[in-house]
Amino acid sequence: QVQLVESGGGLVQPGGSLRLSCAASGITFSIMDWYRQAPGKQRELVAAITSGGNTNYADSVKGRFTISRDNAKRTVYLQMNSLKPEDTAVYYCRGQSLPYIYWGQGTQVTVSS
Repeated sequence: QVQLVESGGGLVQPGGSLRLSCAASGITFSIMDWYRQAPGKQRELVAAITSGGNTNYADSVKGRFTISRDNAKRTVYLQMNSLKPEDTAVYYCRGQSLPYIYWGQGTQVTVSS
């Protein structure tokens, strides 16, 4: 059974940091992504990483967020620094090995003083 399980969300003050984790089971994904969805907004891509370590970031998070993965553990991480209130959203992990795409259940990140 394929599963993606996220962890690491929570409440943090502006300027703070959080690290999200997403552990995959049942399959090794060629590409793993982090998306986020704020209330009333569409889900958007935050960062992506291939099995070879190539990365891609949304302009809004470049220089603040870092995506990484441990292929042996089938886990992808999102290190989020210098967090802003506008980073508040539910963050979702996604795994791709076409034609298969799987989503995690999401983890809430709230940036507020």
